[in-house]
Amino acid sequence: MKLTDVLKENKFSLSFEVFPPKTSDSYDSVREATQEIAKLHPSFMSVTYGAGGGTSDYTLEMAKIIKDKYNVSSIAHLTCVSSTKEHVERMVRNFERAGIRNIMALRGDIPKEKMGEDRSNWHYRYATDLIADIRSISSDFCIGGACYPEVHPESANQKEDIQHLKEKAQAGCEFFTTQMFFDNNLLYNFLYKIREAGITIPVVAGIMPITNAVQIDRAVKLSGSFMPQRFKSLIDKFGSYPDAMKQAGIAYATDQIIDLYANGITHVHVYSMNKPDVAAKIQSNLSDILGKDA
Repeated sequence: MKLTDVLKENKFSLSFEVFPPKTSDSYDSVREATQEIAKLHPSFMSVTYGAGGGTSDYTLEMAKIIKDKYNVSSIAHLTCVSSTKEHVERMVRNFERAGIRNIMALRGDIPKEKMGEDRSNWHYRYATDLIADIRSISSDFCIGGACYPEVHPESANQKEDIQHLKEKAQAGCEFFTTQMFFDNNLLYNFLYKIREAGITIPVVAGIMPITNAVQIDRAVKLSGSFMPQRFKSLIDKFGSYPDAMKQAGIAYATDQIIDLYANGITHVHVYSMNKPDVAAKIQSNLSDILGKDA
């Protein structure tokens, strides 16, 4: 199923992200975690893509397993940073042959060894270029893209950032999924601005449950996300107590999602970090809400 069909439905959706194994040694544990999350029957599941395409084969394999074996709609990530047009076309054709019809088109993180490299000769500099190429290769895909309620780290300002989003939509992107955020007001303000700018495609809210202290530092470094005082207090109180922090992090994420649903945000995507117990607890907390029409 194309995710555009899911996003058109006038009911609450909850979906989860998984990441493929980095090596064959972790394959079995990742496959098991993916199966357990799929048993929750989420609206869909996304499968990430390694930096520079390092886990691309596993991305395709896991997305196909989710779709064919677990009967859950899947979307495969595809990054283009430092990649070639030939590699991208090969991956798109592989997705097509595997029956994958949903692609999350991302620039991706620049590998450390290429950080100072001149990018003028790269085949892809922006996700917009990747979206346009996927569209030119095949029209039979639902293409998603990323958006940043708190501004992309490399954008000069939000106005420039929103202009890039318009370019993505014009290139063929059919929905956006947000970077993690911990203050819902940031999303509401962002949505107002992009609608004012004429961007009308669906936006899926991305929520990251912070369940341990290591995640906190990583989340801040990766996204630069604003931490509201309420969230900081939670970390200060429970961060040194693993079980308490996990419970508090799940509760905070659940509260965020309930507030989003109550304020007209229909679709929520949880960055579940291959943790079936976290995904299951969040879904359980929302069980009756998810049974109601939006």
